[in-house]
Amino acid sequence: MTSQSVAGWKGSDDPRALVLEAKGELSLRNCPVDETLGPNDVRIANHTVGICGSDVHYYTHGAIGQFVVNEPMILGHEASGVVVECGKDVRNLAVGDRVCMEPGIPNAASKAAQLGLYNLDREVRFWATPPVHGVLKSHVVHPAAYTFKLPDQVSFAAGAMVEPLAVGVHAVAKARAIAGNVAVVLGAGPIGMVTILAAKAAGCSKIYVTDIDDSKLDVAAQLGPVEPINILNDSLKNAVMQGTEGWGADVVYECSGVASAAAGAIDVLRPGGTIVFVGIPLEPIPYDISKAQIKEARVEHVFRYAHIFPNCVNMLASGAIDVSPLITKTFSFKQSVEAFELASNAPTGQIKMQISFEAT
Repeated sequence: MTSQSVAGWKGSDDPRALVLEAKGELSLRNCPVDETLGPNDVRIANHTVGICGSDVHYYTHGAIGQFVVNEPMILGHEASGVVVECGKDVRNLAVGDRVCMEPGIPNAASKAAQLGLYNLDREVRFWATPPVHGVLKSHVVHPAAYTFKLPDQVSFAAGAMVEPLAVGVHAVAKARAIAGNVAVVLGAGPIGMVTILAAKAAGCSKIYVTDIDDSKLDVAAQLGPVEPINILNDSLKNAVMQGTEGWGADVVYECSGVASAAAGAIDVLRPGGTIVFVGIPLEPIPYDISKAQIKEARVEHVFRYAHIFPNCVNMLASGAIDVSPLITKTFSFKQSVEAFELASNAPTGQIKMQISFEAT
């Protein structure tokens, strides 16, 4: 089988990419990247790319932990688009397919990948994680095995939300959540919101969510059986204990990455309950082992996701999960620098901002 491509396709009329030149410095410029189409690859014309907190953190701080931006890097890893060319051995996709892309490519021969834990592969190449370029550019070459067809009823905007949604779905799976659970979600940012949606889809009967931004809490309250709590004004522990007759929540999802929030997770957990650490703190957090032991708390941790993208696409297609309330602002590609400047200021009420190559 020979490779397939859109007749006459020569790439976008706009060859620019959003490049992080150095900490605090962005530019839209031509940034050539060698992307030869392999036999098992597809070339994708990008349509929508979400702005993730990690992208913003690289912009504002130049690093996340051990990952340091030492040279110009293209940002972006939450993406959807259209297949414009297929490698000769690709069977699962065709030119013209609308797709979303899983941004991490593991080494298939690694021990982690062989155990099915490919998200933990030390050699994984993840978009917009130094030194790997991201996807805020006109097109990208990607393995077909990590590219997923979008059904007609799933928009490009929703397709670009599959990546963050996968984190929430993975977290709920790690919790071994069951129908009827009472849950607490700490933090109403994008990951907290998708975790709410995933917990609701798993049959959660009540979800308490915390934040200090009332506008985000207002959005969360519309997502299902959710009780929003502004921790500047109200006590999470009092609300949970009153709502569970003093028993506590079955699961606590720590999505804020804030040390003080994470340290208090055990206080609202029922005996034998589960804490899932989803948000990544920027510094070590205090952890009261004796308090956790007394409750025999089960503790899980999440690092990205694995084997979850098809499930997320299916839930979006069926209507089991609707991410549209979370998409609060869309920019054109030419507004990319402006979009990141806004995102870096943590604007009130903004949950997920996206960049569209089709918007004007």
